[in-house]
Amino acid sequence: MKQHSSNNPTHIHKPASAILILAGLLLAALQVAAQGVKETEVGRFAIGRTAGAKETEVGRFSVVNTAVPALSIAPDARGGSMGDNGVANGSDIASQYWNPAKYAFNYSKAGVGLSYTPWLRRLVNDIALAYLSGFYKIGNNDNQAFGASLRYFTLGEIPQQNSDSDVPFNWLNPYEMALDLSYSRKLSEMYSMAVAFRYIRSDMSDQSDEMTPGNSFAADVAGYVEKYIVLGSSESLCTFGYNISNIGTKVSYDGGATNQFIPTTLRLGTGLLYPLDEYNHVGVYLDLSKFLVPSVPILMGSTQEDMDEYDRRREEYNNMSFMTGIFRSFNDGLSNEVRKINLSLGGEYSYNDQFFLRGGYYYENPNHGNRQFFSFGAGFRMSVLQLDAAFLVSTVPNNPLDQTLRVSLSFDMDGIKNLFR
Repeated sequence: MKQHSSNNPTHIHKPASAILILAGLLLAALQVAAQGVKETEVGRFAIGRTAGAKETEVGRFSVVNTAVPALSIAPDARGGSMGDNGVANGSDIASQYWNPAKYAFNYSKAGVGLSYTPWLRRLVNDIALAYLSGFYKIGNNDNQAFGASLRYFTLGEIPQQNSDSDVPFNWLNPYEMALDLSYSRKLSEMYSMAVAFRYIRSDMSDQSDEMTPGNSFAADVAGYVEKYIVLGSSESLCTFGYNISNIGTKVSYDGGATNQFIPTTLRLGTGLLYPLDEYNHVGVYLDLSKFLVPSVPILMGSTQEDMDEYDRRREEYNNMSFMTGIFRSFNDGLSNEVRKINLSLGGEYSYNDQFFLRGGYYYENPNHGNRQFFSFGAGFRMSVLQLDAAFLVSTVPNNPLDQTLRVSLSFDMDGIKNLFR
């Protein structure tokens, strides 16, 4: 991402600051897209509050920020078109992100898909997320599957300049990526479980000693239920799913001096797929999600005692293990924890399992991020491939995520195999 020259050397001539500001824009777009957030307030998030908040005159704007925020971006068009919904909406090729336990219920033997999302297009033109995922079922009982995905998030190009020149002598390419593998298995006709293991790398370095790439190893634990029930004269499919994702080690960008949590997340979802007739089906799905990351300590006063207590709590937070952090994420009081729960409601209409229309709504409390938007999408499936698209419409003014577009292309490997028979 090219930047214009400025007389302020702290923003142009120090690449580490530029990268932090760019990462802060990403963080702000993900979790601080609140109405009326001033440029100086976004700057606070850009330059260092790793998991924290901003105090106001009327209360605390408490947003859980993490390292590697790109892990929280919905990668596929189907889930994105239903309000970032996917824990219990039936198995698809992108289930590796939402709930890998769904793979065990997929009717196909194998599949692979590619998704692409231009990110923050209202601000810049070279930030994007690419997501490659797939699965393969094993065993003679059709009850086990391996899944895998590769996520690559590029933050574009950043010029590296000397203080006495506006001409870049080097270009930096910060990125975040994750590579994971999952195994899912049906434990009964209605219930499956899955585990996934993930390697995460976040390279925001500027080829100096100021910043170093961050690495983490994480795991997911997921489950999924499908049960047919009779509603009226029709047999409907009732679903339930859960996924605790990114349970893993903290990330450091400065050689271990400070450590940041990755976005460990709990997702719960349920849904109902109802047949209108032989060809027309309607599905309605509800997801609830919450970060399992503790809030960063905040300086609440100006006395020396307040500052000493703040320093003590900051050190404790920095040295806290990721498992302790999961339990501490529930320590902000019941009412505040309820407000941290994000809601996603989505629906999908299908005709003959070939044409799809989708819509959804996502809600996040104004004091904890204020991401609120509608999303819409459509899809078309043939015997071999499926093409999906999604479009986001923010209900919050000045949201840089507004008009985000996602496109997904997936292939049924059984269909491809049958073409050559």
